[in-house]
Amino acid sequence: MVPFSGVSMLSDIAYKKLLWHSRRGMWELDILLLPFAEKKLLTLDATDQLMYEKLLEEEDQDLFACLVERAQHPDQRLQSIITKIREFAASGVARPH
Repeated sequence: MVPFSGVSMLSDIAYKKLLWHSRRGMWELDILLLPFAEKKLLTLDATDQLMYEKLLEEEDQDLFACLVERAQHPDQRLQSIITKIREFAASGVARPH
């Protein structure tokens, strides 16, 4: 694992790709994921950025259940990024338009 240097490990193209994939088929997921991706993704260390990318591979219903704490994700490695998304959403961030 590369130590976090305060600079994003994502290229501009990779960042834009993750932003695009943060747009889901559910408005509720857009409300949770888009502000997080726009405001926090570049500040995450490389491990959390990879975990966010892996999390986006989930089906919308499963992802939503994990993010609103109705279900525990079976992959414990993803719990850290799920917690960060929940905490960011709870902080009162503005919703996407």
